[in-house]
Amino acid sequence: MRMARCVEPEWLDVLDPEDPRASRARRDLQRVNKVMGNAAILARALLKAQPHSPRLIVELGAGDGTFLLRVVQRPTLRWHGGKIIFVDRQSIVGKDTRAAFSALGWDVDTVEADAVTWLQHASPGPVDLMIANLFLHHFQPQPLTALLSSAAARSNLFAACEPRRSYAALTGSLLLGAIGCNDVSRHDAVISVRAGFADQELSALWPASSRHRLEEYAAGLFSHCFVAQRTHARHA
Repeated sequence: MRMARCVEPEWLDVLDPEDPRASRARRDLQRVNKVMGNAAILARALLKAQPHSPRLIVELGAGDGTFLLRVVQRPTLRWHGGKIIFVDRQSIVGKDTRAAFSALGWDVDTVEADAVTWLQHASPGPVDLMIANLFLHHFQPQPLTALLSSAAARSNLFAACEPRRSYAALTGSLLLGAIGCNDVSRHDAVISVRAGFADQELSALWPASSRHRLEEYAAGLFSHCFVAQRTHARHA
């Protein structure tokens, strides 16, 4: 029997960014990403779809920016740098992270905004590459459909790595205390899995009229990957 999708609020989304529990949970999230292997999963998907270095990358729900840093640092991509726009309701990309991007040739800009609103009214377009990591599962179907519709209109390549909604992933989320994650991370991990994706659920919400080739698949032990590539890409 397949687990029904259920979207509930996560504690990290409502905690003050300066709250020590929130700071600890963000560090935990970096560890969780490593356990899930999301940077490697996304890098493999991008290497297949985007052999040339994009000039403009937008990350939705970017958090502290460290996930994308791990992606672009992977030697398999051999990307040369360009511009990155981080979109998040909280601007928390640190100086060290910015410096690491700069050393790789990337100019970084941060936008403190709701991703759906920004995509609809303020985003540049077209964007060479738009990504989301552990972000889309926060949305109910209606706003998620609106987000994906705007992303389809503005991105030549869209790639997302999300929690897989499965009982195996749920079991894994219940064990995060074993790697030292705090109460916020343990709570949010269970919520994330229940709000995650399976089968072709994201493909079904992507606008059918868009000229994108879609791929959606289970990746690793706990992740779900979605890639939409415009068949006749325009350049930013």
